[in-house]
Amino acid sequence: MEDNITRLSYQGKEIILVATAHVSKQSAELIKKVIDEERPDSVCVELDDGRYQNIQNPKAWENTDVVQVIKSKRVGFLLANLVLSSYQKRLARRLNTVAGQEMLQGINSAKETGAELVLADRNIRVTFLRIWRLTSLWEKCKVLLGLLFSFGDDNEISSADIDDLLKPDTVEALISDMREKFPKIGEILVSERDQYLADRIKRAPGKKVVAVLGGAHVPGVKEEIFKTQDIEKITHVPPGSHIFKIIGWAIPAIVVGLFIYGFAINIQTGLQALSSWVLWNGAMAALFTALALGHPFSILTAFVVAPFTTLNPLMACGWLVGLVEVTIRKPTVQDIDSISTDVLSFRGFFKNRFLRVLLIVIMANIGSSIGAVIAGMDIVRNLFM
Repeated sequence: MEDNITRLSYQGKEIILVATAHVSKQSAELIKKVIDEERPDSVCVELDDGRYQNIQNPKAWENTDVVQVIKSKRVGFLLANLVLSSYQKRLARRLNTVAGQEMLQGINSAKETGAELVLADRNIRVTFLRIWRLTSLWEKCKVLLGLLFSFGDDNEISSADIDDLLKPDTVEALISDMREKFPKIGEILVSERDQYLADRIKRAPGKKVVAVLGGAHVPGVKEEIFKTQDIEKITHVPPGSHIFKIIGWAIPAIVVGLFIYGFAINIQTGLQALSSWVLWNGAMAALFTALALGHPFSILTAFVVAPFTTLNPLMACGWLVGLVEVTIRKPTVQDIDSISTDVLSFRGFFKNRFLRVLLIVIMANIGSSIGAVIAGMDIVRNLFM
């Protein structure tokens, strides 16, 4: 494990980078050893404030109000967080350790030695938003498909495998592979955070700094320490695309225009266009809600609200359907406790009420969107062909 220590000198400051694996017991032991022996002025950990609070109180997130999650439009963010954290917990259980144990050790050792604790990572929500808004639709789809196919991957992993992952050549190969498959995601998830971490580390108080980092970040941070970083650029969350906003309002306007045109021809044509819109939207939203095993009232809600929400860019069918589902089927304590295992399997999504609500929100929105496309094509065909 001594090979996982990198020593740098920067403007009279000694910086010690310790490469860790987030599920490795040996990494935690190494962190304690290094901090006890080096007695640094500061200890930097690869956490932001939100993850620091979570790691200090791992049960706190269980009080999450799913209703507020739906209302604040953070279903996707929560789901991504749950998948990533649950995957780490599953690996940790196989290795008989605790996910994030090395970060906890860094925090505790900093307190024990009187070193100043520095939360050195960029806010995770900023990272996710930059990934979502700066990547192409194709890249998003590739990542989602990769996650879906990884749910069933249950290969065994050993401590030796984790040690191999920390070797510099292995780390470089993994990073290179990610950047080849997902260039923009690799840049935002790894390179930008390397820059942010390096800036925080070299600005940490004192003459001696120990930085606890995931192995994937050490090569990049080692280079970035000696460069100047544009922090404002890599922490800026770009606004949503104006094109999508324009399309979001243009499509309902066009559909309403088609209704008016249909009624101008004659009442029967107008009613046919209107009924096509209602039936296709409602039926597809209801079908996808049913596929997610929604409650009958949730399925009925999807059928009723979809034709209206697809004409209002400020509303989404899934939000309303999700609120109905969570009202009827409130998540139990058992559901909350088993999220970390259920989120990594298809079966778990359907049996866990908390996760099923999130799934229903997404599925109802997908069904409503598909229904809108089919209905629109049907209306155009009947009016102009």
